[in-house]
Amino acid sequence: MKTLTVTDICTVLNGELFPSSSFQNFSVSSIITDSRTFFGGSDVAFIALTGPVFNGHNYIAELRQKGVQLFIISDKSFIENTANYILVEDTTSALQQLAAFNRRHFSYPIIGITGSNGKTIIKEWLYDLLSANKRIVRSPKSYNSQIGVPLSALLLDEPYDLAILEAGISERDEMAKLASVIKPNIGILTNIGDAHQENFSSLEEKLDEKLKLFTGCKVLVFRADRSYSKHISDFCSERTINSINWSLEKQKAPIEITPEIQSDKTRLSAKVADKNYSFEIPFTDESAIENACHCFATLIALKEKPEEFLERFSQLQPVAMRLEIKHGINNCLLINDYYNSDLNSLGIALSVLKQQAAKGHLHKHVILSDIQQTGVVAEELYSKVNQLLQEWGINKLTGIGPELYKHSHVFDIESEFFPNRLTFENHFTRNNYTSSAILIKGARQFEFEKTAALLQLKAHQTVLEINLNALIHNLNTFRKLLKAKTKIMVMVKAFSYGSGDVEIARLLQHQNVDYLSVAVADEGVQLRNAGINVPIVVMNPEQDSFQNIIDFRLEPNIYSYNLLQQFSDAVTEYGQSNYPIHVKIDTGMNRLGLKTKSEIEQVVEFIKSNKQLKISSMFSHLVGSDEAALDEFTLEQIDSFNSLAAIIEKACDYKIEKHILNSAGIERFPNYQFDMVRLGIGLYGISQTGLQLENIGTLKTTVSQVKTVEADETVGYNRKGKTGKRSRIAIVPLGYADGINRKLGNGKGCAFVNGKRAPIVGNICMDMLMLDVNGIEVETGDSVELFGPNISIIELAEKLETIPYEILTGISQRVKRVYLQE
Repeated sequence: MKTLTVTDICTVLNGELFPSSSFQNFSVSSIITDSRTFFGGSDVAFIALTGPVFNGHNYIAELRQKGVQLFIISDKSFIENTANYILVEDTTSALQQLAAFNRRHFSYPIIGITGSNGKTIIKEWLYDLLSANKRIVRSPKSYNSQIGVPLSALLLDEPYDLAILEAGISERDEMAKLASVIKPNIGILTNIGDAHQENFSSLEEKLDEKLKLFTGCKVLVFRADRSYSKHISDFCSERTINSINWSLEKQKAPIEITPEIQSDKTRLSAKVADKNYSFEIPFTDESAIENACHCFATLIALKEKPEEFLERFSQLQPVAMRLEIKHGINNCLLINDYYNSDLNSLGIALSVLKQQAAKGHLHKHVILSDIQQTGVVAEELYSKVNQLLQEWGINKLTGIGPELYKHSHVFDIESEFFPNRLTFENHFTRNNYTSSAILIKGARQFEFEKTAALLQLKAHQTVLEINLNALIHNLNTFRKLLKAKTKIMVMVKAFSYGSGDVEIARLLQHQNVDYLSVAVADEGVQLRNAGINVPIVVMNPEQDSFQNIIDFRLEPNIYSYNLLQQFSDAVTEYGQSNYPIHVKIDTGMNRLGLKTKSEIEQVVEFIKSNKQLKISSMFSHLVGSDEAALDEFTLEQIDSFNSLAAIIEKACDYKIEKHILNSAGIERFPNYQFDMVRLGIGLYGISQTGLQLENIGTLKTTVSQVKTVEADETVGYNRKGKTGKRSRIAIVPLGYADGINRKLGNGKGCAFVNGKRAPIVGNICMDMLMLDVNGIEVETGDSVELFGPNISIIELAEKLETIPYEILTGISQRVKRVYLQE
C-alpha cells in the first residue's frame, strides 16, 4: 500500500486523532485487522473491526504490548495515552475508505471478478497464465467480502503491472461499497446462481446488484449462453462497455468455443473474428471448462496474443478449495464438501462425484443436508435437487435435516431420510457403505465432519495407552534443569513420536510451552484445526505447503537461500509482512542448514532488503550430544554455531532467539541453553543421564484365542515356531502392520501376560503374533503388554539393536491411542 503518515490517515478517514503523550507523526505502510497475523513492526495500524460475534477492540491491549502504536477504533472507551488512536464512526467503512484511497493511486489495469461460483479459480488460473509476463497482485485466497476486498486492495503497490481482485456479496446494497474500492477496468461475471437468493426478490435483482461492480469498466467478460445474457448486454450498451462474451453452445458471440471432452482432458477450439485457436485443459468437468473459457476471453479483453498462452492452459492445476477426497471404509471413497450448501455448488460437487466414481467403478451415493439460504420455496428447491441427482446418475441419497425429511416424497431415486444427524448416526450400519463414492455435502451447522469421521472409522483391538500425568512429570523434570528465562520448544513431529499429535499438543499448550515443532506442514495444519494456537515451527517446509503454512500461521525452518526466496515470494503473494522464520545453521550434522559464512551473509542481505520476513530464531542440531566420546565435537559445534549466529545478530536490529540443545543436550550441556531448548525424546521418558523420568506409553492388546499345540506341531508361517512339547499358545491381534518388528519373533521378544513374561513363538504375522503361555493362567480376552511398565521400551530397543525413537514412531496409526490422566 501507499505509505501514509498518521495525520494523512486521519484526514482520509475524516476521523478524530487522539495522540499519545509522546506522539510523533510516523509513517504507516501496512494495515492489520487480525491480531493473529501480526508478527511485529512499528509501521502498522490496527483497525478494530466489530461484528455480531467479535470485537476487535478487545485485542488492542495485546497488540499494544506487541508494539503497535496506531489503532483505528469506533469505541472511545478504549483510548489511553500510551498509543495513538483515530476515532471513526464505523471501522469497516474506514477500512474500505483507506483501500479506496490506496486504489486511486495506481493506474495499471485492474480485473474485477464476481459471480456465484468460480471467482477464486478464475483468479488463480489467470495468475498462472499471465504471471510469466506480468507482475500481478491478486486477492489472497477467497478474500472477496466487505473486509476481504479492501484488504486485497491495500496490497496494490507500485511494482505491479496488473491486479486481479474478486468480490462477493450476499445482500442488497453491498456491491456499491466494493465497487468504490476495486474500480475495475476489466470485469468478469462468472455466473448467477441461487446462493443467498433469500436476500433478493428475484434473480434479476441479484444480477443488477452484481453488475454494479462493472459500472465504470471498459470491458466486461461473460458467457453468452445464459438466460440473463441479454440483460448484461443491455447493461454494457447503456454504459458503452465493450462486451467480450463467449459461447459454448454455438450462440453468436465474439468468441465461439467448441469443447471436445476426452478421457482425462478437454480440447477447446476457439474462434475469434477470423482466427482459430486450440488448447487443452487437464479437466473434463463442466465448471472447469467454463472457468477456462472465462480465462481465454480475458486474454482477448487484455489484448494479449492468445497463441503465446495456449500451451500454459494444459499446465493449469486444481485450486485447493474446501472439497476433500479421502479413502473410507469398505472400499469407499469419501468426497467431503461440508462447508456450504447451495444448488450451484451441489452441481459442481456432483460432477466431481461422477468423475471419482467412474475411476473406480463405484456406486454413487450422496449424503446431503438441508439446503439453506436459497430463497426458493422448499417444494420447488428439492424438486430441483431430485432432478440434479437424476441427471448425474446418483444411485442413492441419504437426506439429513428436517426439511429434507419433510419433503422426502419428491425424490424418485433410492433414498433414506433422517430428521437430524444424531438419528442418522444411531441407525448407521457399516455394511451399508461398500464400494461407493460418497459425497458428503451440507451446511456447516450439520457438523458433517463427524459423519465423515464415522465413515473413516478405524476399529482395532490394540491400543497404545498414553499416560499424560507421566508426560507432565517428564516435562517438569526437564524444566528444573533450565534457567527461568529459557524457553522450551517441544518436538511433536512424527505423530508426537507415535503418541498422538493433537492430544499431546493440547496438553503442552495447557502447560504453557513456548513453541511446538512438527516435521511437515500437514502436521501443523492438523494441530491448528484442533484449536492449538501455540507458535508452531515446520522443520521440513516444502514449496507445495507454503499456502497451508501461511493460512494456518505456521513458521518455517529456512535452511537454504533458495527456500528463503521461494517463501518470501509466497509471503508477498499473500500480502503478509514481518512473517516469522527460523534459520537453520549446519554445524556438522551435514543434513539441512546453512553451512558457510557466505551462505549466511547472502541470507542476511536478502532479509535486510525486504520487509516480508523476520527471523524469530536461529538454531543448529547437535550430532552426538548423547555420546561422551563425541563431547569434544559437540563443543566444536557450539563454538561454530556461536560464530555463525553472530553474523546474523550483528546484521539485525532486533532480538533473535538462539537454540542448539536437544533432550540429551539439556541433560549433558546445561551451560549452553542460550534462549531456548528443544525437548524431544526426553519428554516421552528416555533419559541419557539417569533422570527419574516416567514411562508414558504402554502398547497393549487382548488375547483372541488360546489353543493347545502338540509336541510335533509347529506355529505360524514357514513352520518356524517349534515348542518341542505339548504347549498352550495364545494368539494376539498384533503384528508387523501395527509396528511390531519381525525380528522379535521366534523367542527373541516376549509379552507380559497375567504377571509373567511369555515368549513370542514363530514368525510374527502382519496382524497377529503367537505367545507360548505354558505355566500361565490365560484366557481369551486377557490383557497383553508388549511394552510399558513391565517391559521397557529401552529393553526392546536393545534387543532390536536400534533406538527408542524407532520403536515409538514405528507404531502404526491404526493402533488406537487412549489417553489416561488423573
